[in-house]
Amino acid sequence: MKTVTLRLDEALYAKVSSMAKRRKTTRSEVVREALNLCYEKGHASSKGSAFELAHDLAGTLTGPADLSVNKAHLKGFGR
Repeated sequence: MKTVTLRLDEALYAKVSSMAKRRKTTRSEVVREALNLCYEKGHASSKGSAFELAHDLAGTLTGPADLSVNKAHLKGFGR
């Protein structure tokens, strides 16, 4: 296992220490779990394409598939 050193402000250090004490584990283990959770959550909510974000909405609207089916929409187009 590799070693990484990081600096925490007093409040965060106290929270990590308190959690480690409650769980009867080390501060390192608490930080590792938090980083893993953050990493997994970040990948789960990655943005993706426009379709991936709105795939549940695709096909829910009714109406013409293309506005060109109604010649009134094309009146004056290109002038």
